[in-house]
Amino acid sequence: MSAQVAASPNWNVAGLAFRNPVLLAAGTAGFGREVDDVLDLSAIGGIATKAVSVAPRHGAPPLRVSEFAGGMINAIGLANPGLDAVRAHYLPWLHQTYPNTRVLVNVVGNSVDDFETVVGGLTDLPGVDAFELNVSCPNVKAGGLEFGADPVALAALVSAARATTARPLFVKLSPTLGAGVVEAARVSVEHGATGVTLVNTMPGLVVDTARRKPKIGFGTGGVSGPALLPLGLLATWRVRQALPEVPIIGLGGISSGEEAIQYLLAGASLVGVGTAALRDPRAPERIARELVAWADRHAVRDLHSIIGTLEWPS
Repeated sequence: MSAQVAASPNWNVAGLAFRNPVLLAAGTAGFGREVDDVLDLSAIGGIATKAVSVAPRHGAPPLRVSEFAGGMINAIGLANPGLDAVRAHYLPWLHQTYPNTRVLVNVVGNSVDDFETVVGGLTDLPGVDAFELNVSCPNVKAGGLEFGADPVALAALVSAARATTARPLFVKLSPTLGAGVVEAARVSVEHGATGVTLVNTMPGLVVDTARRKPKIGFGTGGVSGPALLPLGLLATWRVRQALPEVPIIGLGGISSGEEAIQYLLAGASLVGVGTAALRDPRAPERIARELVAWADRHAVRDLHSIIGTLEWPS
């Protein structure tokens, strides 16, 4: 049997059938329409949308994105058109145009109520398959501490989201948690999360030496791209060891099928492509093909069989 089975519509995660395990990471492809002329969303498994907040957000000042040797730093400021516009225009287009491509709506907010409002406002919309909760947002009511770094706030947020929807919930966690990512994942699952996304960007700073100022307008930003690969893999492996039955979306630094395979071996059920797609919009399609080619080269009949099979040194 050909390893084409790896790209069949039998890649089942969290009760959803995906065309293949490759997703577009949140914030890198808008709501699909933005990349429609350069990327075929029917060739990949799914898309995590741009962040959605209750009210529209204008985002951070320019310059918002800058490249460096290890990848990219960005401070977009979670700019988005807001819940009402997303519900009325953006998600209906995506569902009508790509009905068989899974859609995970990325959700942001400054309070538990914000997350609850967005999830509740979209849960009945056709074509919304799951939600991804960005808990790296600061909890304004608790003085700005990230939800993901506060077990009590994280539990309250996930519980509130679960109470408003029966759809799968993935909680997106930050690499700043270090080994604490396991406990954050455990709290998330215990309070209703279906799975976790590992990892979000890493806070960083890149300096324009001629101007003696940060290269991006906000100052600090989120680091993504190749530099994030080891952090994402370690977080994925740690959570897989502690919670072997929990679905994991692995992302951070994936630009090839080989790197996607690393995430599957570490325990990811799905893989997200972000910065690589910004540099080359056709990268996600290529990575999906490279997964199949890897399976053929290594005589792997079904890529499901390699998930979580990383052999640790004795």
